[in-house]
Amino acid sequence: MLDLILDSLRVISLPMKANFRGINHREVALFEGPQGWAEFSPFLEYSDEESSHWLACAIEAATQVPPKLYRSSIGVNATMPALNSQSEIADVLAGFPGCTTVKIKVGINEKEDIERIATVRKLSPQSKIRIDVNGLWSVDQAAKFLESCGEIEYVEQPCATVAELRELKSRVNVKIVGDEILRKSENPFELDLDGAIDILMLKVQPLGGIKNAHALASHHKLPVVVSSALECAVGINYGLTLAASFEEMSYDCGLGTGSLLARDVADIPIVDGKMQIQPVEPNFGGLDVSAERFDWWKNRIMRTAALLG
Repeated sequence: MLDLILDSLRVISLPMKANFRGINHREVALFEGPQGWAEFSPFLEYSDEESSHWLACAIEAATQVPPKLYRSSIGVNATMPALNSQSEIADVLAGFPGCTTVKIKVGINEKEDIERIATVRKLSPQSKIRIDVNGLWSVDQAAKFLESCGEIEYVEQPCATVAELRELKSRVNVKIVGDEILRKSENPFELDLDGAIDILMLKVQPLGGIKNAHALASHHKLPVVVSSALECAVGINYGLTLAASFEEMSYDCGLGTGSLLARDVADIPIVDGKMQIQPVEPNFGGLDVSAERFDWWKNRIMRTAALLG
């Protein structure tokens, strides 16, 4: 398997339109297998152990026949980084044509977060609002914010632990989505999520692929929504495939994040708020990293592959 990965390995750097997750370029590794191109793109700070789930997903994508799909296109949400200039927010929203749900990054500065939500509501009054906190709040902070931010569809990972989420859920009447508690857990099958969250966030790479994501959803018996890990078009298409493989998908999915990239290896356009599943043939022109960065990723893959056995 390592030979298959390394024989076609390409490592690229994609410029971002705006700073997101503290980065302005997104480095990803791609390789080709019998089922086409696959993406391995754990963030640079992730350990080899955590990255092994991402590699398992890439191997699955490159070598396994896709599951049965229940739809050919997926409704997606707009994703709003932590910006506060009205013109910048308007520019981001323009990159998500037809989307009627906006997920807004919050959690660092309460005043700016409230202003950001208000600006999105002003510019896109028809849109449902969901917020993503990345586990940054205490229970009290979360409860206070949710009382003051107006009506939202749901809050994603407001607090870091299951115990905190369970306490928060007993205090507020807002749907809670679990993200990091699932994908950062040493064994997500052992989590007791009863009374803590309402919806599972599934991200195909961090959870080790489509088969494992389905197993987790079946185990926890909760509604699901699918989101990206800021992948390029190759990984996004596999996320779309995951979303389409669920017979029921009641929420717009966070798979339109390619709109945050200034360049990508392929275009999967958002049309009337939806993205079509399609074969992706990457265009690498001008995107390859330096020889030093290529070796860094190659060594990372070799270490991570060894953990998979």
